[in-house]
Amino acid sequence: MTAAAFGAVAETPSPPRRRAWMRSEEARGLAMVSPTFLYALALLFLPVLIVIAYSFWTQNYLDIDRTFTLENYRQALTEPIYRDLFVRSLWISLTVSIVTVVFSYPVAWFISFHGGVHKNLWLFLVTVPCWTSYLLRVMSWKIILGYGGVMNTGLISMGLIDKPVTSLLYNSNAVVITLVHSWAAFAILPIYVSLQKVDRTLIEAARDLGDSRVRAFFRVTLPLSLPGVISAFLIVMIPTVGDYVTPRLVGGKDGVMIATAIQAQFGKGANWPLGAALSVTTMILVSLAAAAVVLALKFTVRRIK
Repeated sequence: MTAAAFGAVAETPSPPRRRAWMRSEEARGLAMVSPTFLYALALLFLPVLIVIAYSFWTQNYLDIDRTFTLENYRQALTEPIYRDLFVRSLWISLTVSIVTVVFSYPVAWFISFHGGVHKNLWLFLVTVPCWTSYLLRVMSWKIILGYGGVMNTGLISMGLIDKPVTSLLYNSNAVVITLVHSWAAFAILPIYVSLQKVDRTLIEAARDLGDSRVRAFFRVTLPLSLPGVISAFLIVMIPTVGDYVTPRLVGGKDGVMIATAIQAQFGKGANWPLGAALSVTTMILVSLAAAAVVLALKFTVRRIK
C-alpha cells in the first residue's frame, strides 16, 4: 500500500466515530435546522428562479412561448417609459434612504447615549407606529397632505397661506414624505444597535487628546457605527424602490414608480415575461446602486477621519 493510500484510509472516520458524531449535539442541531433551512431556501430562491426563467420567454396571447429571447430586456432598457420609471424609482428610493438615515441617526444616538434607564421605553415608543397597518399609515398621510387636510388647515390658520396648497399631495414629494415616516423605525433600530457597541472609552480618549465633541463624533462614533448606518440604508432602500402601495395612493401621475408598471404587466397587461424582465432589471439596478452608495459612504467616512 502506498503512502497516499494509507493516508486516505487513516483519514476516513471509523464507524464508531461516525456513530458517536451522529449522537452528538452538533449532529442533532443540524438535523433540526436542515429541514427549516431547506424550506426557507426553497421559498427564497425558487420564486426568483421562476421569475428569471419567465423573463427569457415570450407571451403569445394566452400561451407562453418558452423559446429563449432577450426581447423583454430590450424593451425594459430601451422603452422611454420604463427608463423614466427606473430613474424615478431609484431617485425616490435613494432620497428616501438618505433622508431616513439622516433623521434616524440623531434619534438612535440620543437613545443610546442619553436614554439612561429609559432606553427600552424609547425603543418601545419608536416601534409604536408599526403596530398599525402600513396601509393605514399611508392613508393618514393622504389626509394630512390633502387639499383640505391637516397641513393646509394649519398653514391657513397661522396666516402663512391664503388658500390650500395643491402641491403637497399626488407627487414624488408626497411619496418621499410617506416612505420616510413608514421606514424610520426600521432605520433607527440597526443604528441604535451599532451605537450600543461603540466603546465609550474611545470617545473619552479622543476628548482627552484634544478633540472637540464634533470632531470626536466624526473620528470615533460615526466610523464605528457605520455598519448600522449601512444596514439601515439597505433596509430602507431595497424595499422602497419596489413599493407599490404608497405611489398608488399618494403619488399621482408624478409619483408613479416601476412597481406600478410591473403590476400592470402581471395584471391587465397579461405579459408576465415582460413583467419578469422588469423585475429582474429592477433587482440588478438596486443591487448596483446600493453597492455604489455603500462604497461611497465608506470612502467619505474614511476621508473625514
